[in-house]
Amino acid sequence: MGIVQKNTILSELTVREAMRRQVISLPREADLSAGIQRLIKFKVNALLITDAGAPAGVVSKTDIMGAYYAGLPIDLPLGDIMVSPPHFCRPEDSLEAALEQMREHGIYRLYVQGEGGAVAGVIAYPDIAGILYQYCHECKYSRLRRSERSGDDPQLRFRVKEVMTPSVWSHGADEPLTAIMEGLSEYRMGAALIVDEDGAPAGVVSKTDLALAYRHGCDAGVPARSIMTAPVRSCGEEAFLEAAIRTLIFSQIHRIFVFREAPSRITGVLSLSDAARVRSGSCHACVSSRITVGDPA
Repeated sequence: MGIVQKNTILSELTVREAMRRQVISLPREADLSAGIQRLIKFKVNALLITDAGAPAGVVSKTDIMGAYYAGLPIDLPLGDIMVSPPHFCRPEDSLEAALEQMREHGIYRLYVQGEGGAVAGVIAYPDIAGILYQYCHECKYSRLRRSERSGDDPQLRFRVKEVMTPSVWSHGADEPLTAIMEGLSEYRMGAALIVDEDGAPAGVVSKTDLALAYRHGCDAGVPARSIMTAPVRSCGEEAFLEAAIRTLIFSQIHRIFVFREAPSRITGVLSLSDAARVRSGSCHACVSSRITVGDPA
């Protein structure tokens, strides 16, 4: 007899349970300005691009940023910058399998193929993190629920420092947007921390900020301070992962910067992508409850 650990909670959930059924799309003839407007309106990171009604490609905020950096005209058709073909999964696939497919291809989302080949939905990292949070919050071991009761917490919980990306790439507030875009592209980040002359956090420039600047005709050579979002949203390294995920979901933000001891000492960043990769909720209760005794393979 030996100890056999089953797969994580994601292997017991399907894409159907977490996917969004609203798919935001535009025809390939639509221009970049219309694409940015649609991205911002629906608070999504990518558009499905269609050709005669059929899925043809994807345009993400990363692609929009690349067009901005290259100085392409804002009235350029989306079809000229789309990445093709889109990647698909099926509603009955496990979330574990979907996450592995996203990691394998280095992508943020999968479109869901329904009956007859129709696009039935989309699944992305925030959707996976959201359903994990839902299970954690409803769990009898949830710290957020236990906080209203007295007594010690017996569960070994994930802290933000265990899950975060333990490095921060930053730029000065007077550096141009072109430098920000170069860094975001090189390090595959969704946002850059902007610091003042003393090195203290001053704001954040995200791909959303850059997309809006592009649409408004802002010169790519202007300083970061002209479009950055302030103040910097942050949490401590020792914060519980469950609480940090709640902040991300209910504040409708994709990342939160992490500090040690004081908000001026930023040491990492936690994104919904990082949270999704935990795969087993925010504490080891999910893991331990799936350990069974069986014959070793």
